[in-house]
Amino acid sequence: MSVDLTLIHWIYVVFIALIICLMVLKRDTTIICIAGIFIIALTATGSITTSISSIFTSFIYAITELLSIILVISIVVSMSKSLMDSGINDVMISPFAKLIKTPALAFWIIGIMMMTISLFFWPSPAVALMGAVLLPVAIRVGLPAIGVAIAMNLFGHGIALSGDYIIQGAPKLAADGAGISVGDVVSASIPLVITMGLVTTITAFYLLKRDIKNGSIKTPTSPVYNDEKNITQSKNLLSPIYKRIFALLIPILFILDIIAMIIFNLQGSEATALVGGTSIFILLLITIACHKNKALEETTKYLIEGLQFGFKVFGPVIPIAAFFYLGGENFQAMIGDFLPKNSQGIVNDLGSALANIVPLSKEIGAITVTGVGIITGLDGSGFSGLSLVGSVANLFSHGIESSTATLTSLGQIMAIWVGGGTLIPWALIPAAAICGVDPFELARRNIIPVTIGIIVTTLVSMFIL
Repeated sequence: MSVDLTLIHWIYVVFIALIICLMVLKRDTTIICIAGIFIIALTATGSITTSISSIFTSFIYAITELLSIILVISIVVSMSKSLMDSGINDVMISPFAKLIKTPALAFWIIGIMMMTISLFFWPSPAVALMGAVLLPVAIRVGLPAIGVAIAMNLFGHGIALSGDYIIQGAPKLAADGAGISVGDVVSASIPLVITMGLVTTITAFYLLKRDIKNGSIKTPTSPVYNDEKNITQSKNLLSPIYKRIFALLIPILFILDIIAMIIFNLQGSEATALVGGTSIFILLLITIACHKNKALEETTKYLIEGLQFGFKVFGPVIPIAAFFYLGGENFQAMIGDFLPKNSQGIVNDLGSALANIVPLSKEIGAITVTGVGIITGLDGSGFSGLSLVGSVANLFSHGIESSTATLTSLGQIMAIWVGGGTLIPWALIPAAAICGVDPFELARRNIIPVTIGIIVTTLVSMFIL
C-alpha cells in the first residue's frame, strides 16, 4: 500500500543528499546529521524542547544498536595488543607469511577466506576471526590496512551477505515479500551475485593498486597492529615453547567456536558474542602467562586500550547512524508516532513511492527495483526493506511478464550491498575498526567500485529478464 509522502520524508531526502555531498568532499558529517535529526523532530512534533531531547534520544538509540559491535571490536583489539606484546602474533602469522608473499595475494586470499567464513556465520564475527591473524601478514607484504578492510568488506558484507546462500535470511525475507519460494530467489541470484562480486572486487583492486603505485596511500600500516610501542617492547615475556603452544591453542579455540556455531546454529549477534567471549578468555590466558602476579593490572590495561580504540573509531559514526536509523522502523522509538498510520518507515515509504510513479517495462522495472533496493538500504540494515523489494519486484514482474525471482534477487543484492553493507559507514565499521582505518574513508573508496557494480549488474539483469 502506497503512503502519501509528508514534509518529513522530503526533509530526510534533502539531508541524505547533503550528507552524500559532504562525504564526497571528504568533510565531516556530524553537524549536518545532528541538524537533520533536530529539524525532522521539530517538523514532526512542533516542540523545540522535544526536538532537542530527540537528538540525545537518537544518540542513545544508535549507541544501543551498535554496542555489541563496539564491544567485540574493542575486545579483539585488546587481545591483539596482548598478542603483539608477547610475540605470539609473530609465531601465529608465520605459516600465512609463507603463503601470502605479495599485496595481490594478500588481497585475494583474505577476501576469499572472508567470503567463505561469512557464508556460514555472517560477516561481523568473520571479521573478528580474520583480522587478528591475517591483517599483520598483509601489512608485512605491503598491502595497506585500507586494502585489507576493502577486501574483507567487499567479499564479506558484499558478496557473501548479498547471496546469503547458507543461512538464507536475506532471500527468505525477499521471497516472502514477492510471494515465491526461497529456492527460486537463490537460483536467480547466482549470476547476479557473481557479476556484482567480480566487477566490484576487480575494480576495487585495480584502484587500490593504482593508488599504492602513485603514492595516494602513503603508509601500508594500521594504527592497531603497527604501534611502535608494541614493536619496541620486549617480546621475551614467554619462552619460545609457550609462544608455540599459544600460537596453536588460539586457532584451535576459534575453530571450536566455528564448530559450536554449526552445532548450536549460532548466527549473527550470538556468533559475535561467542567470538567476543573467546577473545576475552584468550586475553586472560595470555596476561596470566606473561605477567604472573601483575596479570590483574595488565588485563585491565589491555581492556582500557581496546575500549578507548573502539569508542574513538565509533565516535564519529554515532551521529550519522542516529540520523539514518530515523529512516528505518525506529522513528517511533526515537521521536514518536508522527508518521502516517500505514507508514513502513521513511526509506521504505520513499521506495514504495518510487515504484508507483514509474512506467512499466523490462528496463524500467530493473532500474526501479535497483533504485528501491538502494533506497531501502539507506537505513544501514539492508534487511529491513527486503519485503518491500520483493513486493515491488512482484508488481513489476506481472506488469512486464518477466521473472519475479530475477527482479527480487536484483533488489535483494542492491539493498544488501548498500545497507548491509559496503557504502553506509556504520555498516562497514567491523572491517574498518579491526583494520584501524576510518570507516568514512573505507566508504569513499567503495563508492566507485560498488557504483560500477550496480550499473553492470542492473544491465545484466535486463538481459536475463
